[in-house]
Amino acid sequence: MSLLNLEALLLFAVLGLIVGSFINVLIHRLPIMILQSEEKPTAVFNLVSPRSHCPHCHHVLHWYELIPLISFVISKGRCRHCSKSISLRYPAVEVITAGLFVMCLQQFGFTLQALMACFFCATLLALAWIDAETFLLPDILTQALLWTGLIGSALSLTHTPLMQSLGGAVLGYGLLWLVSWGFEKLAGKEGMGQGDLKLLAGLGAWVGVWSLLPLILLASISGLIFGLVQKFRGQLGHNGHFPFGPFLALSGFACFFLGISMGA
Repeated sequence: MSLLNLEALLLFAVLGLIVGSFINVLIHRLPIMILQSEEKPTAVFNLVSPRSHCPHCHHVLHWYELIPLISFVISKGRCRHCSKSISLRYPAVEVITAGLFVMCLQQFGFTLQALMACFFCATLLALAWIDAETFLLPDILTQALLWTGLIGSALSLTHTPLMQSLGGAVLGYGLLWLVSWGFEKLAGKEGMGQGDLKLLAGLGAWVGVWSLLPLILLASISGLIFGLVQKFRGQLGHNGHFPFGPFLALSGFACFFLGISMGA
């Protein structure tokens, strides 16, 4: 590996850690902001206010306590003030994001396409994690995924041609809408939320129309296996619901990086 390649690798890894730290902010704050928007907020709460703090003792964190991954390692995963454990989600998201960014560099080289791919990965990871924790898929993220995919295709900044991107977005929403509508008619209850439809539309804009069916099949099979395992363990819940977004996201990553498709 040349020195230039090593520098690019380190750059994307560090960028991934930094973006991963911001994704943690999105995961924690966006669901609260959505819920507060339905009520009359009693205090200012957004992506920058209030300042980051320990959820246990509410100590406001200094800049050196917010350095991605390093601060977690130095503090041994505990708050420096109350010694309570810090969730493993924080370093996990940062490391996963760094790994995804390195994969983008390896697949697309040191190009604008790689940076666009990084945006795709960061947005999709945030959506998957938020859905897994809260059953929410924020419109601001699903819309960002959709429009960057379409605009990126129009500007040749993604590997998907524009017509395939448009077809993927339209068909992605339409296919899941039909499945959801059919399930609701047969079972008498909602099968999936509108967020899942919007997420698949966004994924369709990135991977194209020919990758949609494999993506849906992968997500459905993995989701079915998960549901059966959870039901066998008695952890599925009384309504039998579980978030489908993470399975769409994992399948989206697979189709995006492995090029899984039905056509040329």
